[in-house]
Amino acid sequence: MPAFLRTHLTALRMLLAMTAILGLAYPLLVTGISQLAFPARADGSIVEHDGKPAGSRLIGQAFDLPQTDPDAPARPDPKWFQPRPSAGGYDPTASGASNLGPTSTDLLDAVAERRAAIAAFDGVDPATVPPDALTASGSGLDPHISVAYAREQVNRVARERGIPAQQLNHLIDRHTDGRPLGFLGQGGVNVLQLNLAVAALG
Repeated sequence: MPAFLRTHLTALRMLLAMTAILGLAYPLLVTGISQLAFPARADGSIVEHDGKPAGSRLIGQAFDLPQTDPDAPARPDPKWFQPRPSAGGYDPTASGASNLGPTSTDLLDAVAERRAAIAAFDGVDPATVPPDALTASGSGLDPHISVAYAREQVNRVARERGIPAQQLNHLIDRHTDGRPLGFLGQGGVNVLQLNLAVAALG
């Protein structure tokens, strides 16, 4: 057999072997281990409500009023705690940031518009609106908001639902996650889990 043919056959065998090992065996092994060791995380950390999936505790989502006109802009539902903005509309397939820099006039205009809208929506002084209420996260899918932003929304949710504000503050305390690994970043409130706890109050 010619040398060049032996070389090509060897390369083909290596390609097939590596495809089987790295393309099939390894992914199946990792999937099996994750399903055994961390089944909830491997399945997407899905949170259920009344026996139905309500979302993932790892992915942010909108809590908007029902829409009758598909062409109308979405409006946040005042009965729910709201997440931080999303550059991708909370679409997991469009995860990403706006890529606007701190000197961008588009970003500055968007922040000013959000500040005015959120202050009016929550009934607070625009100067007190927390930063995470004004800017999207790097992924656009952050499931958490700051404790400050959660506290800002308490009076609105309490008024809309007829629930004492103190009761909602207790729920915020219960659903505040600590810093990752105990020292990274800041603690935050998981909006989905907080809203499910609010729904359980009736």
